[in-house]
Amino acid sequence: MAKFELKLPKMGESVAEATITSWLKNVGDTIEADEAVLEIATDKVDSEVPSEVEGVLVEMLFNVDDVVQVGQTIAIIETDAKASVDTSAPKAEAVKQEAVAESASVAQVAQTVEAAKTSVATVVSSEDRFYSPLVRNIAKQEGITQAELDTLPGTGKEGRVTKNDILAYIDNRSSKPAQQQVAAPKTEAPKVATVQSNGAEQTKAAPVVASGDDEIIEMSRMGKLIAHHMVESVQTSAHVQSFIEADVTKIWNWRNKVKDEFLKREGENLTFTPIFMEAVAKAIKQFPMMNISVQGDSIIKKKHINLGMAAALADGNLIVPVIKDADQLNLVGMTKKVNDLANRARLNQLKPDDIQGGTYTVTNVGTFGSIMGTPIINQPQVGILALGAIRKVPAVVETPEGDFIGIRYRMFLSHSYDHRVVNGALGGQFVKAVKDYLEAWDSNREI
Repeated sequence: MAKFELKLPKMGESVAEATITSWLKNVGDTIEADEAVLEIATDKVDSEVPSEVEGVLVEMLFNVDDVVQVGQTIAIIETDAKASVDTSAPKAEAVKQEAVAESASVAQVAQTVEAAKTSVATVVSSEDRFYSPLVRNIAKQEGITQAELDTLPGTGKEGRVTKNDILAYIDNRSSKPAQQQVAAPKTEAPKVATVQSNGAEQTKAAPVVASGDDEIIEMSRMGKLIAHHMVESVQTSAHVQSFIEADVTKIWNWRNKVKDEFLKREGENLTFTPIFMEAVAKAIKQFPMMNISVQGDSIIKKKHINLGMAAALADGNLIVPVIKDADQLNLVGMTKKVNDLANRARLNQLKPDDIQGGTYTVTNVGTFGSIMGTPIINQPQVGILALGAIRKVPAVVETPEGDFIGIRYRMFLSHSYDHRVVNGALGGQFVKAVKDYLEAWDSNREI
């Protein structure tokens, strides 16, 4: 028998740690190769960690809700591969010694934390202290300032603040105002306060009091991240919209003509999404200043066209997987990529790399019956296009012989863009280019 160390895999350049949300296997369970062993959550996406080998799970080194660093061993799997006792025993012994040492260090750190609570916390310079993306996101969501964060005692490696450290601080901090609120008499209705942030005055919402008949639903972890991301985007970018209507009758008829043959040949359903994505990629090549990001007073012009595609999850939330180098794909390749990302999004099987690196986003509000929308920009991008529902409507058709009223398939395109760096001319010309590509569709196109 040989021992295999299952490690937390690398999940993208900006992901340094993950939280274990559930174990899918127990000690003693048989595991097949590529079978999921546990589920993890990062500040970007939830995913599963599969086993690279076939064997039996003999040890779980972390519990649910523990934060694990990339590269750390999280489980031991016993395989049927032959290995000498001399080589396997020291590894098992080393793992046991590491676990014992970790338990001792945790107990020692706990005593240090208790002692720190009775004294004034020492301020640590944020320049010299590492904070994981997960900890920083939690701090932003809970309104914890950098100064507060620097005073937190950390139980992680080299005094780092872990997820449990900051959550414990939040619980302790929130309990104090609650006690004071009970003791204080209600003399007047709560007032709306204003705070200064980035030089702009913002309104702080008055507290909402729930009655006995109201149902209180805790926001999910992803829901909190989405809410924070949306508010941050509105506070960052100067949102403005342009709308245009496109006639997609040629595309509608062409798709109906080829979709059955396409399914037989490629084994994929041909939807409208890859067709629209192809048109957006062409428009971005025509107007590359839509493919940018803002950093301070500088503009970063992106070399690659990576299209984000908003997809619905089973729990109702939205996630934005990214089609990398979308302008390099033909319609068949685009269709396969769109279907793959959409299917894995529904099954909660996206990897962190699948949702990173987007330079422009497309969302299909027509899926839910909306004819148009005003989507919020997906930071740090500067534009997002909403596709409305395709409707069969009476419209004026212009021909060389004269105009007439005909039944056409039409849809609205809603373009939200960052008015700090994208003016109305560029924003309008870009969405007009998308419309032109769609309306100029070749009805005899072969795939």
